[in-house]
Amino acid sequence: MKKEKIYEYIENNQLNIEDIVKDYSNYVQTIIKNKTKMSQEDIEEIISDVFVTLWNNQDKLNINNKMSSYIAGITKNLIKKKYRDIKEYENIDDLDEKFIISENITLYSSLEEQYDALLNELNKSKKEDQKVFSMYYFENRKIKEISKLLNFSESKIKMKLNRTRKKLSKLLKERDGDCNG
Repeated sequence: MKKEKIYEYIENNQLNIEDIVKDYSNYVQTIIKNKTKMSQEDIEEIISDVFVTLWNNQDKLNINNKMSSYIAGITKNLIKKKYRDIKEYENIDDLDEKFIISENITLYSSLEEQYDALLNELNKSKKEDQKVFSMYYFENRKIKEISKLLNFSESKIKMKLNRTRKKLSKLLKERDGDCNG
């Protein structure tokens, strides 16, 4: 029977990783398959990495939290890492292939329209703004790293991200108003 809280998996002051793997492997696989289109080999690699990461960070866990929350968070971070490892985005148009697919087709259509509108708006931006946004949100890079790579100050990176977010947020609000009105 799957236990919910982390403390339920602790034996002799450490995680019983065998029980966790048994209880949560299918859960991890479902998250990956619902979020991505990866090869079975990549899926298996991420599943393995989830439990290794959990084991290596067990001393940082809040034992009163739900195991599923940690597992889901680790899985999503490893999916992002895998995409970064697979390809460095050179053009904002390349991101279309990596759009995370929703389970609900109606929701997917709506999200796809929003995504396309955002992507279109982003493509109208300056190339350096596209690059900063892509590096931060899709490549999961830190502001400090982007600053060094592009030879901009950290405040300039933050300003560019803020302006781009505001522009995209305004677009979404306008689209939402058009859909409801």
